[in-house]
Amino acid sequence: MLRRPARAVNWRPSAGGVGRCGTIRPSMSLVFPHTFVPWFRAVAPHIHAYRGKTFVVAMAGELVAAGKLSVFVQDLSILHAVGIKLVLVHGFRPQVNEQLAAKGHVSRFSHGVRITDAVALDAAQEAAGQLRFEIEAAFSQGLPNTPMANATVRVISGNFLTARPVGIVEGIDFMHSGLVRRVDGDAIGRAIDTGALVLLSPFGFSPTGEAFNLSMEDVATSTAIAMGADKLIFMTELPGIRENLADPDSAIDTELSLAEARRLLQSLPAPTQPSEPAFYLQHCVKACEGGVERSHILPLSVDGALLQEVFTHDGIGTMVVDEKLESLREATPDDVGGILQLIEPFERDGTLVRRERTEIERDIANYTVIEHDGVIFGCAALYPFPEARTAEMAALTISPQVQSQGDGERILKRIEQRAKAAGLSSIFVLSTRTMHWFIKRGFAVVDAEWLPEARKRKYNWDRRSQVLVKKLN
Repeated sequence: MLRRPARAVNWRPSAGGVGRCGTIRPSMSLVFPHTFVPWFRAVAPHIHAYRGKTFVVAMAGELVAAGKLSVFVQDLSILHAVGIKLVLVHGFRPQVNEQLAAKGHVSRFSHGVRITDAVALDAAQEAAGQLRFEIEAAFSQGLPNTPMANATVRVISGNFLTARPVGIVEGIDFMHSGLVRRVDGDAIGRAIDTGALVLLSPFGFSPTGEAFNLSMEDVATSTAIAMGADKLIFMTELPGIRENLADPDSAIDTELSLAEARRLLQSLPAPTQPSEPAFYLQHCVKACEGGVERSHILPLSVDGALLQEVFTHDGIGTMVVDEKLESLREATPDDVGGILQLIEPFERDGTLVRRERTEIERDIANYTVIEHDGVIFGCAALYPFPEARTAEMAALTISPQVQSQGDGERILKRIEQRAKAAGLSSIFVLSTRTMHWFIKRGFAVVDAEWLPEARKRKYNWDRRSQVLVKKLN
C-alpha cells in the first residue's frame, strides 16, 4: 500500500513543474521512487471492481475527537472520485459525553445503549449539529496539493430514518433512546445516484414527530441492509478481531466467514462497550445475514486504513463475508487475460517456460485458478497422459502479493483431486528453481527417462529441468 511521507516534502516548481490545472506538482521520482506505477497498476483492478458500488461507512465519534476527520474525509473523497457511492454515518458518543459533562450531567448506559433523558437528548442534538457542521466543512476543502484539490463532493442530509423507542428493558426505561424502524433506502439511493454523498446522523423520528437518539451501529447496519450495500465499513477503536482474543498481541484475523463469525459471537459475552470484540462484530454478522456482501471492522488509529482495506488484497482490519472471497475453481475462457498477466513476470525471469496466448486459450479447460474480487492470484494446469496413468502439473504460479498464505497448497490439492477423478495414479512437475517446495509436499526426484514417451519427446534437455513425481493414494 502507498505510504504517506513521514514529513512534509519541500515541493519545488523545478522538481516537477506546473500541473495541467495550474497547481505545482512534485516530481514522482521524489515522492514515489520506483513504486508509483506498479502501485497504481496494482490498485486498478480494485478501482474497476468497485466503480458504481455502494459503501456505507460508519465513523465512530472517537475519530473526530482524535483530530483525524480532515484526513479521513480526504480518503472518502478518493473513494468518491473513483466512482464509489457513499453513505456516511457518524457516531458521537464522546461528543455527547462532553456536552453532558459541561452541563454537569452524568452519562448513563445499560446493555451498551445510552439512556437518553431530556438533558441527554438536548446534548445529543447539540453534538450532532456541531459534527454535521464540521463534516460538511471538511468536504468543502479544496486546498492545492491535497487529495481535496479539484474535488467536488456534495453532502446531502435528511429525514431518511424512522425510529421507535427502545422502551423499558428489564425494568430500565431508556426514554428517548430508539431503534431504527425503517430506512428510506430508495430516497438515499436516488440521492447518491446524483453523485452526492449522503450523511446520516444517529437520529430518527417517529410518525408523531418525536425524536429518538439512535446508535451509529444500528443506523449504519440498517441502512446497509435496506440499500443492499456492497460493503458496510466500521471505523472503530478496535484494530479488528484478533486470531487469539486472549492474546492482545496476536495477529488480526483479516477474514471471517459468516459461519465463523457466528460461532465466535456465541462464545463471547454480550458486549457493553465499543472496545469489546463482539460490539461491532454483532453488527457485521447482522449485515451479512441481511444481504450485505461484506462488512468490515477497521482501526481509526491507522492513517489510511480505509484505503488499505479497499485497495489492497489482504486489507488491514477484519472482514466478515458470507463465504470465502477467494474462489478456487476451474478456469474459463474469460480467465485467459488474467492468467497471462499472472505468469508473464515468471516467464520473463525464466522460472516458467513461455506460453503463447493461443496455447493457453486452447488448453484453458486444463487450468485451475484462484480468484479474489475478480483478480486471478494463482493458477496451475493439468495435462494428462492416460496411457501412463500420470499427468503433468504445469504453470503453477502464485502472485507475489499472496505468497506464503497457502494458496499454492490449495491449488496443488485441487490438481490432485482432478487427477484422481481422471483415474490417474501420479502427477509430475518439471522445475528448475522450486524443487524443494515440491519435495516438501511429497514429490520425489526421478530421472528424466521416467517421463511418458509423449512428454519425453518434448523435454528440453538444454533447460535441464528436474522431474519430480508424486504418487496419488
